[in-house]
Amino acid sequence: MKLKTIISNSFEPFLNLAVEDWLFQHCEVDSVICYLWRNERTVVVGQNQNPFAECNVDLLEGEGGHLMRRTTGGGAVYHDVENLNFTFVSPVAMSDIQRNFSVIAAALDTYGIKAEVSGRNDMQCEGRKFSGSAFHKSSTTALHHGTIMIRTDIECLRRYLTPSVSKLMKHGVKSVESRVVNLSELSDITVDSLMPRIVEAFDKEYGQKSELSDFGVIAHYDEVRQRRDFYASDEWRFGKWRDFKSTCNGSFGWGTVEVSLLMDASTIVDCQIASDALDVEAVNQALRLIKGSTLANLKTVETNNSVVADIIKLIIEKQ
Repeated sequence: MKLKTIISNSFEPFLNLAVEDWLFQHCEVDSVICYLWRNERTVVVGQNQNPFAECNVDLLEGEGGHLMRRTTGGGAVYHDVENLNFTFVSPVAMSDIQRNFSVIAAALDTYGIKAEVSGRNDMQCEGRKFSGSAFHKSSTTALHHGTIMIRTDIECLRRYLTPSVSKLMKHGVKSVESRVVNLSELSDITVDSLMPRIVEAFDKEYGQKSELSDFGVIAHYDEVRQRRDFYASDEWRFGKWRDFKSTCNGSFGWGTVEVSLLMDASTIVDCQIASDALDVEAVNQALRLIKGSTLANLKTVETNNSVVADIIKLIIEKQ
């Protein structure tokens, strides 16, 4: 087994995402990778989210920020240079999400911070969230990435993120900022001091010294530059969301969903599904079943996937 670490020297979100994608696409069969990176003033939405429902896009971009759509599911988050992002990439057979969480927890323990995993994808300390994660798998490779709030600008987070009232009620809180905590409130931790401790914890967890790969070399690959341009494009970031209005929405154990339909008589001509579900493929499967279908045909769909079933049932009930 080989251990590799990569530490980004760029704060540009689209480049950092492109490098992450390259690491995922080129992971060797015997390698486990730890990638650490930071973005300047960025709201990151999940692959299936409506950016205009999750973020005040005009305010964000008007103040020099970036709207970025990642390749994984989950909800919207705010990044700045005082937030550290981690990514673990490995072959599917070697993937261990709890082991990844253990690396982060071990690094934080050196500051006296007792971190614990909460819910489907969060880490918290003293009952308040400081990290959220999302996941992605291909037939061969697994990816787990997440955030660590060190000294994030909470005022910017509050102004840029616009979560629905139903989502806040689900968590029993009145606002986004009441749910989260900066770790700098709990210790003398900094981003610069934490990064080497995560690498040390990563090496200790796997019992060997990791090899440091050069971020600058990877960032200049033609394939990475092309992916960077794609992730920065309006096509990827916004798609058709400006043109759709919400038809129905719901909240389930797996997450929230907002469906927008374009109808011609009883036929669904087009559809957009906004969701923070971690199961990205399930949402995409629902989308494929709904587009071009009639409401009558949707009633005959049989599926064992609860996400797909709940979305279709929601549409039928609301029409």
